[in-house]
Amino acid sequence: MTGPSSSRPRDPLAYERGCWGRGVSTIAGVDEVGRGPLAGPVVACAVVLPRDVVVEGADDSKVLDAARREELAALIRHRAAAVSLGAASVREIDRLNILRATTLAMRRALAGLPRTPDHVVVDGLPVKGLDREHDAVVGGDGLVHCISCASIVAKVVRDDLMRRLAVRYPGFGWETNAGYGTLAHREALEALGATPHHRLTFLGLQYELEL
Repeated sequence: MTGPSSSRPRDPLAYERGCWGRGVSTIAGVDEVGRGPLAGPVVACAVVLPRDVVVEGADDSKVLDAARREELAALIRHRAAAVSLGAASVREIDRLNILRATTLAMRRALAGLPRTPDHVVVDGLPVKGLDREHDAVVGGDGLVHCISCASIVAKVVRDDLMRRLAVRYPGFGWETNAGYGTLAHREALEALGATPHHRLTFLGLQYELEL
């Protein structure tokens, strides 16, 4: 005889149900993609799902392959009550630092929602400067359904952007590495030099920022 929880599937809406039980109506899950790359913007997404809606298969974007992420991103956009994207440019990352730029991208994503949500939940630790009361859940991109959905959409959008930039700036492998510091990317930097889409502060270059 098995124990009571040995094979019980995890409820993907467990976090959301707890909020609904407290009288919360609309919940915005927020996540970002692109804090670590050497090139490209950081992109954040805010997703509000209708009550009791589950997008089957939605999980932490990092555990899904590219084709599945694209399928799910289209489904999320179709089923969500609202989806909003925000980004911070390479120039803003260099000027502000990556943490502040990430916060800026999240604020832009939340500001783009058609209505102010009753509740905001973000992946990771509390976000200083978000200017919104919010919960923070470590590992939330795999534990909180609306955050999982936000992580997928943000990843798909940023990867598509980097593929388009790869056409304009060939040789760095952005179509496959999305701007992350792979060996091939670093070797290309040595051979070709930095582009306008490289984060100079991440490369350790001396430069003057034009304000």
